[in-house]
Amino acid sequence: MTTSDFDFDRPTAIQDLTGDYQLDLAHTRIYFVARHAMVTSVRGYFHEFDGRLHLDAENPAASTAQIRITVASLDTGQEQRDAHLRSPDFFDVENYPDMTFTSAEIAAEDEDTYRVVGDLGIRDQKRPVTLTVTYNGSAKDPYGNLRAGFEGRGVINRKDWGLTWNAALETGGFMVSDKVRIEFDASAVKLTPTA
Repeated sequence: MTTSDFDFDRPTAIQDLTGDYQLDLAHTRIYFVARHAMVTSVRGYFHEFDGRLHLDAENPAASTAQIRITVASLDTGQEQRDAHLRSPDFFDVENYPDMTFTSAEIAAEDEDTYRVVGDLGIRDQKRPVTLTVTYNGSAKDPYGNLRAGFEGRGVINRKDWGLTWNAALETGGFMVSDKVRIEFDASAVKLTPTA
């Protein structure tokens, strides 16, 4: 089941969305996409992560997001490539096991689209990134949980975080593109306040 399996509403009053949320691992995907050998794209995703959101429906600028990803959980569908990505040539997961994102600024671009600026931490570097995030709606799931759905995207230059490994191709160009797309499709579950 994915976020698209739920019958999302777009209520005219969404004040009930205000509160704290946790990303649902079973219904959230965080992807990265890079060009490979100049002719195709490789898509990978992370299996393990934890994300917390605070949504403020009346004042979106007061909303926040914090995400921590276990980098060793990356999966591109090819074991040899995954091992290389985990190595010191790229993420160096033994020394830098986590990737983090902490929002710093959220601004509405239209009714359902937001510009989210935050710090992305990879290895020992933290750099600002800008993501375009679309609110897909909200719904009560069959278990009575309030869910909010989002999808987003952004582009980074991996070299800004010290991921500089590459190999030249005989026909010109390089094995791995500098630009990497970040994409996600997220389902967040509202947490019940504790006394």
